[in-house]
Amino acid sequence: MSGGKKWDIIGPFRVALNGIVFTFRTQRHMRFHLFVVMIVILLSILVNLGLRETLVLLFTISLVLVAEMFNSAIEATVDLISPNYNPLAKFAKDIAAGAVLISTIIALLVGALLFLGEGRWEAIKINMTSEGFRLSAGVRLLLGATVLFFVVLVGKGLGQRGRVLQGGLVSGHAAFGFFFATSAAVLTDNALTAGIALLLAAIIAQSRFEAKFHTIFELSLGAAVGVILSLLIFGLVPR
Repeated sequence: MSGGKKWDIIGPFRVALNGIVFTFRTQRHMRFHLFVVMIVILLSILVNLGLRETLVLLFTISLVLVAEMFNSAIEATVDLISPNYNPLAKFAKDIAAGAVLISTIIALLVGALLFLGEGRWEAIKINMTSEGFRLSAGVRLLLGATVLFFVVLVGKGLGQRGRVLQGGLVSGHAAFGFFFATSAAVLTDNALTAGIALLLAAIIAQSRFEAKFHTIFELSLGAAVGVILSLLIFGLVPR
């Protein structure tokens, strides 16, 4: 093959390594992810994870790193093509960042389940299905707030206006305000305390209406979501 082009085996690896190094140098989130990866690997060694669990953990971590690199590449491409503000450019960046967020959440869930261990996970399931299973008020509030966050997030995504942290079909402020107010009303035997909690939730909702972030329908929908979820958390799950 004297007249043809020689195969360059080292070149593609060099280019790929340059991309990894450049991402590490310029992207703060990438450095944070790599720092977390080192901690997770050390923890997996300390808890003696099996080969299968370690491979699953490494594969999940690699998804987060790859998603972060794609996010950086998309941001650079968008900035090159559209240096001025453009709603579509922002939309592309937001989608790429959302992909990183989803992969990170999945990685956290997988890591938590692996570190719990199969035996511990089975014990938790047995305790949850036993007749004597009880949840404290604090655990209920934390569980309900977590579920409510995702419900509000989905509700905002269904609407045609507003942003995740401002506006949208479901008012997050009203949802959380009435969730905690209803929870306080359920937990306390004092009617005055329950009334004050509900009044504060109404004031929070009214402030969002005055600021023109939400309509009355959006605030009512958020309040209904918060009240219903609170009644489910404190009514269906045995105390």
